[in-house]
This record gives sequence, structure tokens and C-alpha cells, in this order.
Amino acid sequence: MAARNAGGRGLLPWLALAAGVVLADQVAKAVVRAAFTLGQVHPVTAWFSLVRAHNRGAAFSFLAGASGWQRWAFTALGLAASAFIVWLIRSHPTQRLFCFAVSLIMGGAIGNVIDRLLHGYVVDFLQFRFRWLAPLFEGGYFPAFNLADSAITLGAVCLVLDELIRVRRGR
Repeated sequence: MAARNAGGRGLLPWLALAAGVVLADQVAKAVVRAAFTLGQVHPVTAWFSLVRAHNRGAAFSFLAGASGWQRWAFTALGLAASAFIVWLIRSHPTQRLFCFAVSLIMGGAIGNVIDRLLHGYVVDFLQFRFRWLAPLFEGGYFPAFNLADSAITLGAVCLVLDELIRVRRGR
């Protein structure tokens, strides 16, 4: 019973982190929806712009052109991943970097799920352009993304780092 209680107490800070990601993401998206029309671009630097883009698919607009089923599939996937992440955090409450990583992923997933449920698409607004990306992306423009996507990416990087640290300690 003590392990279960410790896991429960250990869960709250990580849920708060995920909620903070969701809040920051949703506030930023609301500002973008209020300030920009669809497709509007506001250059900030030669390599960075704020834009308003709608993505009905997943990363890199994967399945964006599908008939609509993808909205519900990606929503279900995000919710299932979030439930699994809660279980992971409860199962590994002392692994701080691991819990940090999966909390970021959960917050990002929920942020994008909210968009899919409310709007039928995800609002993206961060766009980077680098000439060296031109062979991969038209004009060197990396596909627009949002804070939720950034949290998911940072969480994935932290998961890899956590595993590398764990493997190194095991030697």
C-alpha cells in the first residue's frame, strides 16, 4: 500500500507539469487564432515566422487529406497514450527524468487532442526556414508546429537521454 500511495503523491507534480504544457499551448493557440487569419504569416527574423496553419493530420501533415476518420483516430491515440503515461508515472515515481519526459509528451498530446475535439484540426504557428532544408522541404520551410509538438519533441529527446544514462549506469 505504501508504494501505491507514494506513486499517487508522485503523480501530482507530473500531472501539474502536463497541465502547464496544455495551458501554455492552448493560450498560445487562442492568441494565434485571434490575431491571425488562416495562412497569414508574420516574419520575426529571416529564419523564423509566426503563422496560422491548420493541420488535420499528424506530424508533417501525415494523413491530412484523409476523409475525416484521422481526427478520431489521432484523438483516441492521444487519449490512450495519456492513460498509458499516467500508468508509467505511477509505476516509476522515482525516475525523475523519465517522468519529466513522459509528462511533456502527455501535455503535448492532450493539447493537440483538445484542438482536434474543438476544431477538427490542430493549430500550428511556429515556422522555421533554413536554406539547408530546401532539399527536404519546399523553400527550406520546416512544417509549422506548435508548443504541444515542441513539448512532445523535448519529451522524446529526454526519454532518449534517460535511456542513455540508464544504460551507462548499468555498465
